[in-house]
Amino acid sequence: MSKISRIHQNQEKRADRTFAEDVRKGLTGARKSIPCIYFYDSRGSALFEDITRLPEYYPTRTEAEILKKNAGDIAGLLPANTLLIELGSGSSAKTRLLIQALLSRNGELEYIPIDVSGDILEESAEKLDRAFPGLEVNPLAVRYKDGIDLIEHRRHNPKLILWLGSSIGNYGKEEAVRFIRHLCERLPAQDRLLIGIDLLKDRNILEPAYNDSQGITAQFNLNLLYRINRELGGNFQIENFRHRAVFNDDKGCVELFLESRCDQTVVISSLNLEIRLAESERISTEESHKYSLEEIRILAERTNLRLESQWFDAKRWFSMNLFSLKD
Repeated sequence: MSKISRIHQNQEKRADRTFAEDVRKGLTGARKSIPCIYFYDSRGSALFEDITRLPEYYPTRTEAEILKKNAGDIAGLLPANTLLIELGSGSSAKTRLLIQALLSRNGELEYIPIDVSGDILEESAEKLDRAFPGLEVNPLAVRYKDGIDLIEHRRHNPKLILWLGSSIGNYGKEEAVRFIRHLCERLPAQDRLLIGIDLLKDRNILEPAYNDSQGITAQFNLNLLYRINRELGGNFQIENFRHRAVFNDDKGCVELFLESRCDQTVVISSLNLEIRLAESERISTEESHKYSLEEIRILAERTNLRLESQWFDAKRWFSMNLFSLKD
């Protein structure tokens, strides 16, 4: 049994409890919600990989463009013995570009991918092991904060914390500040952060990226209800819900919802819970916040970071930001 399989098994019971607790809390609140972290079971992770290849979904394509063009320059800014740690690694597809650049420069590299999906971590770790001689992969199937706590003791090597895919956007602006402060408290001064941040743009670009013509994002969103049915004994009738993606100008984010098509009652047996939903009532499943360049500067200022370098795709739709800790 591989290391990642053991880690995944050790996390399963705790993860099941957390999922149940979060579903109960989210669906009994004044504004019903399910945390977006639960998108990524095996089916959800596979659907998201399909989303990244859609013509409407520009973030993966533009971020990959930046890395293809600049991975060598990024590697050149880092110390030779840098340890690479990635938050929300998924399949590590884009990360391969940076891994290759660091290996070309240094000959060897330790990579610690952190993700809640143990299955996709195991699969990607095995592929990376085969693809890159000189690469040591040590995956962690945990949430971000738990992963940060587990690697806090790794202070002998300078670290690059990699956070791609504009995953920072799943945090509200204030929540993102709190999370980065929490992270930086656990990092020595030699460490750096490389964060992909999606930029504000016209809603006619943003909304289709989260509501594609093939309906794959809708399947991804609705998969949350399948997961509750399967793992928690829910009786959600999936056909009674529709996917919604709307850009909120005031908050500067795309909001994803599951909208009830009718008045209905849902039972989740393992939680001994009955949920009533009115027609058109929405369950919030994700917020994807977009940043202006000024907001990125303010984010750095409020988290005591220095913005060392910044890269963009040709359309300036997406940004890659290298931060260092201020003294």
